[in-house]
Amino acid sequence: MDTEKYKLYTKGGDKGRTSLVGGQRVPKYDLRLECYGTIDELNSFVGVLLAYELEEADSRFLYWLQHKLFSVGGYLATDTSKDELHEVTCVTDRAVAKVEREIDRLDDLVPPIKAFILPSGGHITAAAHVCRTVCRRAERLIYRLDSEHPLAPEVLRFVNRLSDYFFALARKEVFRAQGQEIVWTYDHDDAD
Repeated sequence: MDTEKYKLYTKGGDKGRTSLVGGQRVPKYDLRLECYGTIDELNSFVGVLLAYELEEADSRFLYWLQHKLFSVGGYLATDTSKDELHEVTCVTDRAVAKVEREIDRLDDLVPPIKAFILPSGGHITAAAHVCRTVCRRAERLIYRLDSEHPLAPEVLRFVNRLSDYFFALARKEVFRAQGQEIVWTYDHDDAD
């Protein structure tokens, strides 16, 4: 077992460049970095969500999701036109189907949507909505990358389903915590 400890800093990025998987050096503002950096941000917010008292099924799914997001980040950090993809970073149709089953499970626990829903209603609900919006930003960036460097369609579907999952989780949690959703009303009184 290797017991040598490496320094956390390498100084390799001090001039604004970093390495992709495979060693290719790119600017730190490269779109590919924006994509996997946003996935990393999402994964961190999932960690915040996991810090709350969740139901066991939700915690288990979110821990699984953190591992999948790490794989997605690895996939996005690989320029497949220059380097071979590591199998562990692939997203499969089975992973997409697992997210869809979880969305359906959560959606079965709440009534149909009848109005636009505000992203509030408790700590867990708000954290799930933050995950949803960060996921949407990641998706926009990933589709932009896909327009320049075609990506696996499973990755696109997976990220698209995730924002729906976080929405479904937020809805389930607001009903669990408050018994009702906070909805947008167009005639909200602007008076003090």
